[in-house]
Amino acid sequence: MSNASVELKTENDVVRFSIGKPGDNAFSRTEGKKKNKRVKISKRVKLNELRFYRLKAKKKMTSPNPEVRIRYKLEKAKRKEAWLIEMLRKFEVPKAPAETYDPEILTEEERHYFKRTGEKKKNYVPVGRRGVFGGVVLNMHLHWKKHETVKVICKPCKPGQVHVYAEELARLSKGIVIDIKANNVILFYRGKNYVQPKVMSPPDTLSKYKALEKYKYEQSLEHTSQFIEKLEEELEEYQKHLARYKKAKEDTPKDSVINT
Repeated sequence: MSNASVELKTENDVVRFSIGKPGDNAFSRTEGKKKNKRVKISKRVKLNELRFYRLKAKKKMTSPNPEVRIRYKLEKAKRKEAWLIEMLRKFEVPKAPAETYDPEILTEEERHYFKRTGEKKKNYVPVGRRGVFGGVVLNMHLHWKKHETVKVICKPCKPGQVHVYAEELARLSKGIVIDIKANNVILFYRGKNYVQPKVMSPPDTLSKYKALEKYKYEQSLEHTSQFIEKLEEELEEYQKHLARYKKAKEDTPKDSVINT
């Protein structure tokens, strides 16, 4: 009895004693852990499974029925679209709390003066395919060391995207938008009481590498969405064609009976 263990259990105001060996509980725990372990699949089984899915996909791709082929492509494209959206969520940066600063109010004369002087100067900051990231804001602050104004040239830029860039850069750099030209040029003024920040690249922006990765995923998502639209149109046209064919087939016997 010296090696035995005594357990006291209370259930529904009833006290129960159980006597057992000290290793029993440990054994039962290890046994439970063993049961929870996943069964390892051999390499051959995995290869056979992959081969099965490939053959299944090949059958759909080479199917004589156009609807099967279109639906397979559509399903695959939608899976890719969902994956791309999930990947783009990883690049979402939480916006930092807005700092309190006094926005300067410029008169029309001052605005006109800064617009004229800014247009004459050659200093500019490019915004390329990466879009707005930390390096763009950093370059703006570096230009503002010697110049009051700086031009931001957006290439390539979609229609209306220049206004989004202007709003985002104004928030990040605390600069004042003087003018937005039709040829995707934004003119910024640093402000009368401009003080260069200690951290010129805001923390709530992406790095150069991550901005490029995000751009690639966005491009892929755009092309995939266009491809899905195209496939949906093809499927709709095919279904209309089938409906017309069935209708014509149903009408032909009636016509032949009338003619006889």
